[in-house]
Amino acid sequence: MEQVIQFAQQNWDEIFALVTGILFLIFEIRQKNWMWIICIFSSSVAAYVFFTERLYAQMALNLYYLLTAFWGIWSWAKDARKLKASVSSSDKSALTVHLTRLTGKAIVISVVCFMIIAPVVWFILVRLQDANPILDAIVFTLSIIATIWLVKSYLQQWIAWIVADVVLTAMCIVQGMPLMAALYIFYILGAIYGYFHWKKNGVYV
Repeated sequence: MEQVIQFAQQNWDEIFALVTGILFLIFEIRQKNWMWIICIFSSSVAAYVFFTERLYAQMALNLYYLLTAFWGIWSWAKDARKLKASVSSSDKSALTVHLTRLTGKAIVISVVCFMIIAPVVWFILVRLQDANPILDAIVFTLSIIATIWLVKSYLQQWIAWIVADVVLTAMCIVQGMPLMAALYIFYILGAIYGYFHWKKNGVYV
């Protein structure tokens, strides 16, 4: 028992990030605005965790999540109103997810942004002596794109997250961060479920 308490005291930040991260994913799958509230707290602590591990891109990424949460609250509330207005009252109780179609233009812009941003971030991280600049830069760039797709309610945002979380899991294992690795493994499984849940229950607005 004493060892458990000591472990919790030494790793309280990773434990907090793990618990809030799980809640975040549950609300994301159900497309509830509470997800963005949880994001504010979980991202703040995760930023601290990655800072202590010298993974500076992940620290900056979580600060980005923190700011994006306010945009997400507004955007999802707006889309939810559109969804309610577009269906009959008898259908509203069955609807849980509002979707926006991912266009070819959005895909091209996202790919170009990745090809430009990732090398620039890698270059900066090398100079900052980041612990894992290549993986950190890849995850950073993918996650920025995936977050924008999430705010836009694109179904394909789940695919982007699966790729990003696979890379991030590998990075956490390499860095000796087992609790964070467990969190991102959970994210991968949740993203797979989330994709099919949104596909089944989503309505384009």
